[in-house]
This record gives sequence, C-alpha cells and structure tokens, in this order.
Amino acid sequence: MRGYEYGIRYYIGVPDLFSIINASLGFLSIIMILEGGMRVACQLMLLAVIFDSVDGWIARRIKRRDEGFGRNVDSLSDIISFGLAPALFIYSTTTFRYINIGVSLLIMTCGILRLSRFNVVANVKKDAFIGLPIPVMAVVVSSLYLSGIFNEHIILIISTIISFMMISSIEYPKINAKNGAIVVILLILTILTGPKLKIFATALLLLVMAYILIPFIIKGLKRDIR
Repeated sequence: MRGYEYGIRYYIGVPDLFSIINASLGFLSIIMILEGGMRVACQLMLLAVIFDSVDGWIARRIKRRDEGFGRNVDSLSDIISFGLAPALFIYSTTTFRYINIGVSLLIMTCGILRLSRFNVVANVKKDAFIGLPIPVMAVVVSSLYLSGIFNEHIILIISTIISFMMISSIEYPKINAKNGAIVVILLILTILTGPKLKIFATALLLLVMAYILIPFIIKGLKRDIR
C-alpha cells in the first residue's frame, strides 16, 4: 500500500462527516448534562439520532464500497451519543446511589457489545437488526424527560430492560425511507417545541415503545393464527 493511502483523506467519506456531527452532538449533550441543562441535553441527543440516520441513508445512496471504515466511525460516534450521554443523563437525574451507577454502567457495557456485534454480523444479516438498536436508548430517555412523564423509578427499570434487549438475539425490522422520514419529522418537532408542546415528545415516546414491542406483537399474532 502506497504512503498516501494511509492518509485519512483516503478513508473518510461524506457519510462520515454526519457521523462526526452525531458524535459532536453527543459530546455537547454530555457537556449540557454536566452544566445542568437537561432539556437541551435531551434535544441534542435527539438531534444526534437524526444525523445518525442520515449518514446511513447517504452511504446507501452513494453505494459506498469501503464500509469498514464508515461502520467503525458510526459505531464509535453512536457509543458517545446513545451510550455515554444517556448513561450520564440517568446517573445525573436519579438519586438511587449505586443503583444509578450500576444502570449507567450497564447501558455503556451493553451498548459497546451491541455495536461490536453489529460490526461483525452487518454483512451477514442485512434484512433486520439483531438486538434493539442503540439509538432507541437515547430516544426513550429524551422523550420521557421532554414529555414530562420522567420518573426515576421508571427510567431505571426501562433503561435496564432496554440494555439487555440491545444484546439479545431478538430481531428488529429496519425502518424504510418512508417511515424513517416520519420519524425524523417527529424528532424535529420534538426538538423545536421542547416543553411548550409536550404532545410531540409523548407521541415520540409512544412510537418508540411500539417499535420495542413489535417482535413480541408479531410473535403473539403468529401464535393466534396457529
């Protein structure tokens, strides 16, 4: 391999720029958590979800050949925005000492394992996600807070369940472009309205909870048919 091919310009592509923005938003969310700006921190996490969805869409549109580098950049960005940021948010907004530390650590650990497995099986399993996608953690935490339904007992329990579901073998459907556009619009409305119109945050929470339950609903319907 010639010397210039080791340069970062040889590897980086347009989708990676969106992944970096995703990571930057996650970092800024962490800063806001440390500063006590929880509402803004949630809005930044949701904005990171949008950029995370855009990078994959662009990569598919341009038919990127070198998927390895982009997949690693995406995963490293995701662990910041959807692993570390939600974990620190939960630690900072709950008062159950040691329990909140344990749940936060669980989120980080399961997030790392989830993304590592994804990088290994992505080329093998292309029609579905194995385990709950990690952005769901950020969406649930943020929508719970912005909707005003936030409760430290509830968030600790839900976060624990989601963490284990991320490393489970449960298959989750990939969201197509049409449904993805609807989700992005709802995310934008939730970000822009904040606490003024909690209906959008509530709708986002209901939507993501429905997505979490999809495999169980499908399984139940199949049993009824039999």
